[in-house]
Amino acid sequence: MGILTPKLGIDLGTTNILVHTPKKGIVINEPSVVAISVIDKKVLAVGREAKEMLGRTPDTIVAYRPLKDGVIADYRTTEAMLRYFINKALGGFRILRPEVMVAVPAGITSTERRAVIDATLAAGAKAAYIIKEPVAAAIGANIPIGNASGHMIVDIGGGTAEMAVISLGGVVTSTSVRIGGNKFDAAIMEHVRKKYGLAIGDRTAEAVKITVGSALYLEEKLMMEVRGRDMMSGLPKTINVTSDDVTDAISNELDGIISALKNVLQNTPPELAADIIDRGIIMSGGSCLLRNLDQLITRATGIPAYVADEALLCVAKGTGIVLENLDAYKRSILATK
Repeated sequence: MGILTPKLGIDLGTTNILVHTPKKGIVINEPSVVAISVIDKKVLAVGREAKEMLGRTPDTIVAYRPLKDGVIADYRTTEAMLRYFINKALGGFRILRPEVMVAVPAGITSTERRAVIDATLAAGAKAAYIIKEPVAAAIGANIPIGNASGHMIVDIGGGTAEMAVISLGGVVTSTSVRIGGNKFDAAIMEHVRKKYGLAIGDRTAEAVKITVGSALYLEEKLMMEVRGRDMMSGLPKTINVTSDDVTDAISNELDGIISALKNVLQNTPPELAADIIDRGIIMSGGSCLLRNLDQLITRATGIPAYVADEALLCVAKGTGIVLENLDAYKRSILATK
């Protein structure tokens, strides 16, 4: 019977949840948003449907993200969300409960780790395993983490940026800063409010970041039309935002990521540091797709940085690979239940 136990790898992200099954690959990639009725606390929508409601709900419905900075901020809602995604991934009718591997931030505390395991088991898993995101990202990016050489991975998601030096299947030195795509969006909203007197929402800020955002100033500026509410008159208004605006807005957040990165490099044993200079820094996570972020990191550290293939999917793919080869990756898994 053991062969038939369904397996799921989950990248429990602050902004998106990805679910990987060994046979099919990534089966779910949806926003980690839940819409709840205020009256009877019922979960009304999860994922894509709920994201559509963000910033547009009446008083009786709240749409929000139950994960804050990559960790569980609201336990019950996270459990409901996990249950929804597990059921969706496996289809309604099933006899066996799945084994689930969840990727969590490297800087997670033991209490937070416990919460993830408990929520996963409560959501219907037969067994729950936990793996650190940088390790999962490295495996998903096809880095041979098992050998005795150093590899550096930088995983920048919606809520956290994680950097780790990995050797012999484990994390040698790592740090996690709570800076990611969401902080970039907030910084863009603030900048547009201060500079142009225009209030814009999360989704608009995210669209600006993706469309014209850059980590370095561009020679040929990009421009985008943005609609929002004029702070003075309170009426709708349209302005043009340039790539320079975004670079200005997020420079502090990027500095935070760079200093954390330097910190990890300073704590890396010399032998491994030499390996990293040879191999470069591998970048994964949705926010590493920001224009020129790899060049910014290369300039700041003097080490070439490369964006992994399918950077958004690395962590989820890594969890799936580990689940299929549990024995081979014993050292890389944190906790099991």
